[in-house]
Amino acid sequence: MRENKDARGLSIVIIMDGNGRWAKKRLLPRVAGHKKGVEAVRTLVRAAIKRDIRYLTLFAFSSENWRRPAEEVSLLKGLFINALEREIDVLHKNNIRLKVIGDIASFGPRIERLVAASERLTEKNTLLTLTIAANYGGRWDIMNAARAFFRAHPNALDDKTPTPEVLEPYLATAFAPEPDLFIRTGGEKRISNFLLWQLAYTELYFTDTLWPDFDGKTFDDAIASYQQRERRFGRTSEQVQTAQTVSPPHHEIADFSS
Repeated sequence: MRENKDARGLSIVIIMDGNGRWAKKRLLPRVAGHKKGVEAVRTLVRAAIKRDIRYLTLFAFSSENWRRPAEEVSLLKGLFINALEREIDVLHKNNIRLKVIGDIASFGPRIERLVAASERLTEKNTLLTLTIAANYGGRWDIMNAARAFFRAHPNALDDKTPTPEVLEPYLATAFAPEPDLFIRTGGEKRISNFLLWQLAYTELYFTDTLWPDFDGKTFDDAIASYQQRERRFGRTSEQVQTAQTVSPPHHEIADFSS
């Protein structure tokens, strides 16, 4: 578990909430809010790179979002396809690895192919790992990991009771460290079935800012809140050691605005 409270190298996860309310406040259709939300993602990726964040995970579509009106679900799928087709070359140019977690098969073969191609193209990139959670649910993730574990170790219960650690390599986020900071925009104060296992020791931050308005300043506010907290992981303050800090490198950022 991480103890370093510096922003450099952090693993940050975000529930991007408030697109519909952003549009409603402006008497616009919900689609306008979702499109503006995509622009906010571009802004956040640039901000994450400038702050040397190494892992950024965004909750784009939950397994519960299928309950929304069919027209809106179709729109969200279309935006996902457009983002994969338009943004992947820019991500690759910026040395960003893309990962997508969730039950992608439910979206259909076109999105499956785009996701697979995007992950292959960027798999060796090292500057930032950008993870998109799509048709993802925390309970689904845990059950999926348990099934995979027992397929690989069918006699596990005959030997001894499995420990929590043996399940972690089978979780959807096995490629990433546990999140340091969880951010939810839009004013709601719940985690909504997102990364239930992974968030066990994550610092939680909630903001009333609607997702389309989330920018570098509000991102810094969340990081500043994290930096003020002492992460003890069950120990006493006296046992917690401060990690050394180094100056963050400067990165040239390509244009994500196209």
